[in-house]
Amino acid sequence: MEKVIRMFIKNRMLVVLGIAGLFAVGIYQYRRLPTDAFPDISPILVPIFAEAHGMAPEEIERLITFPIESAMNGLPGVRQLKSTSAFGMAVVYVYFKDNVDIYFARQIVAERLASADLPEMEERPTLGPISTGLGEVFMYYLTADSTVDTDGKDLDAYLREINDWSVKRQLQTVPGVTEILSMGGHVLQYQVKVDPNALSKFQLTLDDVVGAVTSNNRNTGGQFLVVGSEEYLVRGIGLVEKLDDLRGIPVKTVGGTPVRLSDIARVDYGRETRRGVVTRNGNEEVVAGIVLKLYGQNTSEVIGNLDKKFPEVRRSLPPGVKLVPYYNQSALVKNAVNTVRDALWQGGILVVALLALFLGNAGSAFIVALALPVCALVAVIGMRVTGISANLMSFGGIAIAIGMLGDASIVVVENICRNLADPAHKSRSTVEVILASCAEIMKPIFFSVTTIILVFLPLFTLEGVEGKMFSPMAFTICFALLGSLCAAIVMAPALSSILLGRGGRKEFVFVAFLKRLYRPVLSVAIRGKVVVLAVVLIVFGFALSLVPRLGSEFVPVLEEGVIQLNIAMAPSISLEKATETVMKIERIIRTFDEVDQTIAKIGRPEAGSHPHPVNSAHIQVMLKPAAQWKTHTTKAALVESLNRKLTSYPGIQLSFSQPIQNMFDELLSGVKTQLAVKVYGDDIGTL
Repeated sequence: MEKVIRMFIKNRMLVVLGIAGLFAVGIYQYRRLPTDAFPDISPILVPIFAEAHGMAPEEIERLITFPIESAMNGLPGVRQLKSTSAFGMAVVYVYFKDNVDIYFARQIVAERLASADLPEMEERPTLGPISTGLGEVFMYYLTADSTVDTDGKDLDAYLREINDWSVKRQLQTVPGVTEILSMGGHVLQYQVKVDPNALSKFQLTLDDVVGAVTSNNRNTGGQFLVVGSEEYLVRGIGLVEKLDDLRGIPVKTVGGTPVRLSDIARVDYGRETRRGVVTRNGNEEVVAGIVLKLYGQNTSEVIGNLDKKFPEVRRSLPPGVKLVPYYNQSALVKNAVNTVRDALWQGGILVVALLALFLGNAGSAFIVALALPVCALVAVIGMRVTGISANLMSFGGIAIAIGMLGDASIVVVENICRNLADPAHKSRSTVEVILASCAEIMKPIFFSVTTIILVFLPLFTLEGVEGKMFSPMAFTICFALLGSLCAAIVMAPALSSILLGRGGRKEFVFVAFLKRLYRPVLSVAIRGKVVVLAVVLIVFGFALSLVPRLGSEFVPVLEEGVIQLNIAMAPSISLEKATETVMKIERIIRTFDEVDQTIAKIGRPEAGSHPHPVNSAHIQVMLKPAAQWKTHTTKAALVESLNRKLTSYPGIQLSFSQPIQNMFDELLSGVKTQLAVKVYGDDIGTL
């Protein structure tokens, strides 16, 4: 160790350049660090979505869900299967061990899914988006004024068409976006409403009609013709583009006269059966889009790219159509990271102030103060290397360790100062004194820092959700402590040889004052050691008695600035009645001055998200800035008032939460609530 320290002191200018390089690399890596509010605790999960329109849940479970689950059993790395069978839709979740690559998992699931024993279906089952439980990073809605020309289509079908064929396709080009789910409005259909009497008159069946429409709705290639020196491509154009194309399709020929589709049916625009509605402020329906982030992507970067893309998308919309973002995680992520970052620099300033106060030497205070950012930047570089994002837990680890990061450098610098001021070392060179000073305390410093690191080793053994939540904090603390060790071994001796001089050192006035206060107290404590021990034990016992009263939370509740109201209605309720009920509740919520707007999602979006039934609704209550609040002073008081006012509404059950908190609850327990009771058994009637 002495040879190593001698080398650093001898090449101290290289050490200074190394510190400058560390600052440059650390700041560069900090700017590239992914940022999130929380560590993503989502498991390695491959969802499978199977739509079977009109099929009851019992048939879905027997004919689709069970065969898919059976096919997934035995795949390498699978640790759990979950499924939901709802009206017209089955969702199977295949959970893998955390060490399985997500893309390998999707590949083997897709291969096994192709061989599953399933009935004939209009649409084969598909894999869900490559995202996570916290992947819903951005949401928007489309609305239009009364001047919009909808080409004869219903407004909600027109907006859904714009979202599905224009907005979604443009936003999916944004790097980091894996999928955009549509919800609300109506999916536009060309509907052929057959007249049974006409079928009987012309002796036709429904299969004849379906076959005619299918065979007359495609383009075909016919090779090419050579004309002179040029080739002309031959195409058969038969793709239906408008209603008149459908109406003119020949179904049969009677006596040389074609019987067209318009002769036996009424052809018009129609709506696909829907299982989800989005409303705004309780007075209008809108079409919403939910942007899902690609697995492993930087949340802030994805949202930033979306913000840049939105003006371009808006310019492509027809006049009168508005595209309005109403929720994204960027502000929350920024607030979370800034909160910890502010705590870090404030703590750093306090530490530097105390160092200057206690050390009483500008040079030694500077060396120790410099160790703090060095340790933090070492931790940032370690986070980049290991793929840890900047979030409350990881940056919180640095904040926790901030008081320990300068300890090793303080001991080194203080010992060097003491020995340089000692007349007994006058005959020795400054380098020799620094080497001797470091040799005295380097071994205890090394073992003390190592002991602190060992304290956090149990956190590295955590698995599953606990490991994903708390291991980032353990990693960043250990990275920072290793940085403090490097600062004590490399930086402190080298900089001491530059900044610290020989000669007498007068004790700082403040430290001398504290010593005068401390000596008599210490003397009394030593004489009355039994009393001191008894007092310590009493205080310790009292502290232990308070532990059961503290309460506990797995995840700290983060203030998101949004209220999410979850509503459960009667299981047999229709989508129309559920929509009417939720819109009434929205109008009640809008009577509160603190509320800016509300967006309600009833039922489920298209395949790719959770298959919520129509009796389930979620209202996102966007709030005005706190400075504009008049009636309530805190969010908790507002939630209490909302709860009192809405509890009396008949036929509903309420729970208040926040969007990310809601997602966390679902990842932990499988349901969107903090307290879940699961009842297992084979007989549904008994359950």
